[in-house]
Amino acid sequence: MSDQGPSTGQPTRLRVLTFNLQVGIHTHAYHHYVTRSWQHLLPHPERQSRLDFISGTLAHYDIVALQEVDGGSFRSGNVNQTEYLASKAAFPFCCHQLNRNFGNVAKHSNGLLSRIPMSRVQNHKLPGPPGRGVIHATLGEGQHALHIFAVHLSLGQRTRDRQLSYLSELIEPLTHVVVLGDLNCTLEQLTPHKRFCNAMDLAPGKALLSYPAWQPKRALDHILVSKSLKTTNLEVLDQHYSDHLPLALELELPEACARALNHAPKQEEPSIVLPT
Repeated sequence: MSDQGPSTGQPTRLRVLTFNLQVGIHTHAYHHYVTRSWQHLLPHPERQSRLDFISGTLAHYDIVALQEVDGGSFRSGNVNQTEYLASKAAFPFCCHQLNRNFGNVAKHSNGLLSRIPMSRVQNHKLPGPPGRGVIHATLGEGQHALHIFAVHLSLGQRTRDRQLSYLSELIEPLTHVVVLGDLNCTLEQLTPHKRFCNAMDLAPGKALLSYPAWQPKRALDHILVSKSLKTTNLEVLDQHYSDHLPLALELELPEACARALNHAPKQEEPSIVLPT
């Protein structure tokens, strides 16, 4: 878990992970997109046990962004997968963003789990066709707060560029920023978007192949950090729970940021459902 300073008790190092869950569907071949497509609409007896295995992986981290989780519908056995994983992995705080609501059939969502209290959580709908959003969680208070953006971007480049411009506007006033999620693009496709890279003051990074899980060929999942934050141990986890592999790293906080986290107003409710 997070390391702490020798005398302050402030977190100085956080373990961060992002994972596209694909609502708990185990995909390990291209033909499963056809033969197992029914699991996007109907319950599967092994889905819950698969969530239990996933929670064992998530339990080793301090901040987790989840994409393609179900918000509690027929296909998931009426289980809000974000809240379930938070409970099983002992995360005291979580929030859930419903992006596509098909009623009792399916509730496509993003999720964020945290061991650090969130002083503020905002829900943003992204430009383009309905169904894409970003969770902006603030950990701490003031100029040196840590800002987490959990996001799942669109497949099309034109729409994705509009979404990156929207994110840039949110990020530009901030100092310590982490953007994590399934961006549906590689670093090579991302770096030409100058406004986003400038807004992030993006630290040089490397891409790790995370998709498809059974034979990774593309780096679609990312944890991007501003230069004010140091990172170590970037890795893709060899955990075949979905059609994506989880991506993780360790984040080292500047002293001022660690102090901001320690003195922030505390999140009162352990679980937040963001308004649609």
